[in-house]
Amino acid sequence: MSKAHVYKRDHINTDEIIPARYLNTDAEAELATHCLEDLDVNFVKKVRPGDVVIAGDDFGCGSSREHAVWAIRGAKVQTVIARSFARIFYRNAIDCGFYLIESAEAVNKIGDGDEVEIDYDAGIIHDKTNGRTITFQPLPAFALEIIAAGGLLDKIAAELKS
Repeated sequence: MSKAHVYKRDHINTDEIIPARYLNTDAEAELATHCLEDLDVNFVKKVRPGDVVIAGDDFGCGSSREHAVWAIRGAKVQTVIARSFARIFYRNAIDCGFYLIESAEAVNKIGDGDEVEIDYDAGIIHDKTNGRTITFQPLPAFALEIIAAGGLLDKIAAELKS
């Protein structure tokens, strides 16, 4: 079971996901120690492996940096669910092998601290706290292949070896 960390704000930018002052490393574990700290100073103390982040529109806007995805992934967040994502962040996430979910319904219906379970294949989020079932459009096959390979570079490397 995963806990939902809900930030209903729109336009959470990459500087709030991982502040620029920490971009001197690409180590996910180090980046994770500062994940979302300018949005929620207590996030890294609250988050547990497998938890989910839920946000409003345009999550990941701002500078194009893989560090934002690496910080979230390093914090062991299983996914981010948002009403919408900045396109460059969305593509960076897939290229880094990280699954994102777009769902306005989830943002409107899941509360902070709710326990959720996600069926990625069926496109279903089960909110166990309030008994709701929320559907979403699963990612297309090409994106799933990239994620399953561990990211775009890993997928290309595997294809070159075969």
